[in-house]
Amino acid sequence: MKNTDELLAAVLVGDHGPRPADLVATSVFWVHHGTRLAGGNTTYLNQYVLVRLGGSFGACAFEDGEVNASICRDASGSPLDALLREAPRPLRIAALDAYLSSVRPHREAREAEPVTLPAGTPETRALARDAAIAGLLDIEAGARVGLIGVVNPLVAAIRERGGDPLLCDFNLRTTQWGDPVTDDMQEVLDTADAVVATGMTLSNGSFDSVVSRCRERGVPLVVYAQTGSAVARAFLGAGVIALSAEPFPFSQFSAEPTDLYRYRSAGAS
Repeated sequence: MKNTDELLAAVLVGDHGPRPADLVATSVFWVHHGTRLAGGNTTYLNQYVLVRLGGSFGACAFEDGEVNASICRDASGSPLDALLREAPRPLRIAALDAYLSSVRPHREAREAEPVTLPAGTPETRALARDAAIAGLLDIEAGARVGLIGVVNPLVAAIRERGGDPLLCDFNLRTTQWGDPVTDDMQEVLDTADAVVATGMTLSNGSFDSVVSRCRERGVPLVVYAQTGSAVARAFLGAGVIALSAEPFPFSQFSAEPTDLYRYRSAGAS
């Protein structure tokens, strides 16, 4: 699989399971929330559009103005193939994620390693989540780790593993410790020894470029995904060496123990 367009085309013709034309998106909805962790100076503002397909959910984060509330009324009950072909990109990714999650749920995937996040405060759960993500990195001390999509606990977790974070985000300019954050993704991709990217790259259309550049340079790519976790899984061994998949409902919406699922491609440490 070279890119998301190829994956989408294959799904539409039934190469991955039932034909989407025969399926219905029961519910389309969105979630808008903000979070500021204790001790931090950043308020994370996240918006997700979600699709329910039978027993699965698909999710995609989006930026202001990409979709509006009417999409919940207009798209709920639509044939899935209509969403995959015609919807705004965030909804297409959410629909694709719902489909791939339905065909093979993370909880049933034999190669998935469940990691239970502990009950507790947002800070406790975020630290555990980001330690699990950083645990997928196999790096030497001092390795430059590109982080595409910055959250402060993950920056700290990369440092704890001996990495030197190279930070890129379209919305943040510094971390809580004053580390500079660039908005030039190529600058990071061209110099990093390893890359960690968020599933948000699926939403903004940069995922294929990240995968392609990491393939070209032979740089290991780890993806951490609430957005499109099952979509990113399709690229394991095809540019992505490891994945932390967190299907909906996400960890920030509960104080109880919840699972994320870690994957490693064949041959990855």
